[in-house]
Amino acid sequence: MPDTLEPHYVDSFQFAGQDISWLVAHWAKYKPDHPFLIWEPRDGLERRISYSQFEVEITKIAAGLAGRGVRKGDKILIHCDNCPEMILAWYACAKIGAVGVTTNTRSAGPEVEYFASHVGCVGAVTQPRYAKLVAEHAKRLEWIVVTEDNSGEVASDEEAAHGLDRFESLRGEASDCPVREADPMAPVGIMFTSGTTSRPKAVVHTHANALWASRMGPQNIDMQGDDTYLIYLPFFHVNAQSWSTWSALGAGATIVLQPKFSSSRFWEVITRHDVTHISLIPFVFKALAGQEIPDHRLRVGVFGLIMPALESWLGLRVMAAWGMTETVIHATRTDALQTYPDGSMGKPTPGYEFAIVDQDTGKPCLEGETGELWIRGRRGIQLFLEYYDNEEAMQKAFTKDGWFKTGDLVALGAEGNFFYKERDKDALKVGGENVSAREVEECCREVAGIADVAVVGRAHEMLDQVPVAFVIRGPDAPESEDDHAAAILANCKAKLADFKVPRAVHFRDEFPVATLEKVAKNQLRELALELATELKRNSSQPG
Repeated sequence: MPDTLEPHYVDSFQFAGQDISWLVAHWAKYKPDHPFLIWEPRDGLERRISYSQFEVEITKIAAGLAGRGVRKGDKILIHCDNCPEMILAWYACAKIGAVGVTTNTRSAGPEVEYFASHVGCVGAVTQPRYAKLVAEHAKRLEWIVVTEDNSGEVASDEEAAHGLDRFESLRGEASDCPVREADPMAPVGIMFTSGTTSRPKAVVHTHANALWASRMGPQNIDMQGDDTYLIYLPFFHVNAQSWSTWSALGAGATIVLQPKFSSSRFWEVITRHDVTHISLIPFVFKALAGQEIPDHRLRVGVFGLIMPALESWLGLRVMAAWGMTETVIHATRTDALQTYPDGSMGKPTPGYEFAIVDQDTGKPCLEGETGELWIRGRRGIQLFLEYYDNEEAMQKAFTKDGWFKTGDLVALGAEGNFFYKERDKDALKVGGENVSAREVEECCREVAGIADVAVVGRAHEMLDQVPVAFVIRGPDAPESEDDHAAAILANCKAKLADFKVPRAVHFRDEFPVATLEKVAKNQLRELALELATELKRNSSQPG
């Protein structure tokens, strides 16, 4: 009798006979009339799709894909803003074992070309506003189909004259949809990381990844079958695709999909559909500032850390969760049964192993020490399967014994709580001292009149870097920017070590942003150096 079992044999037991299409069919059988998708386009004309209707729709589209020659393992580019067709196409691909490749619609032509060619897409689903871009740059595609409108907005005459097949041409006869056995470890989706210093990496998710997310997601965020998750973040990122949609699927719940975030319709949509769950990111806070908050059933806001002030303002419970595309679902959580300290990012989600490692020595960090977060789990289940066709990236990301190096800096606090410090690339090194930009930002935020703040490291010839704060002023800011800057610096000097205090405060109307509206700190670092150089040049001129 063998003493060990091969990994692939073990994997086959975890989701035997199941894949993401099985999960859809399960709810179509047991909750056929329950709404799965409610579409809230810009024109306000909603569309409801029940679980049984969703199953029928994706089966017809899957038949149409098969009729175009799409087979198991083929990659289909899905280059769309949030819309029902985007989700239908992705799940239709999954139905026949193909792989939906969802890409950022803010991408330039060469980036689209890279996305399509790197993974070998054979076809594409897109929208009128992007049809020309896709056709001109993804030239190896065998076919392209285009939706009727742009996420609810009528296409312009120029956009409509694309000369390509309509999305409706994908619909075939449900009876023609090929039947296949469930293969949980087979790839089902590809998302591209944002790629700040190199080309984006193609993160491959399996059916088992999606099922893992559907199993753990509802537990992590206290989601039940009658709950509703509002999605306004883009479906081509893991928050909308996994944290929201796969969590809802796991519970047999409902998603309300918007093309993008709308501050003017935020509370209207939430109250109309009795929304219970949302994902929160900082730009939402700024957009909602000053709005009257109506009576609502909103129960949970998923955010990166515990924040009581946010809870009291919005009238919901903040459930902290941290994760990334590579961890598939929330790798930390704050469950509904316990209480957690302010600022905590939670504790490890069951199924993930955590370690904090000193980046210089490679030794485990003690409680209170900041280090890089390493995570271990089964690839293709708790962790992504691979970076597609990128062995170099895989070698850099994983240790020999299977630890995934996240690049995020964290510290272990009391009672096993984890606290996020900073992304490795954004950490500051000031005269040999490590500085958390987030710590400095939180100190700045204690001063009145700050709508948002971002701290970056400005290059310094002696100290390597020095902290610089960029600030967006709020409605209660003092009239004088000089007085405001002085108050910020005084608070930092009073509460932080001297090497952590910003050397300058720069006021801006808005910050440059990257994907998911995250602040593009690389651009702010460049701007900080330009402003310092300009100030030095002006101060040296006679006058």
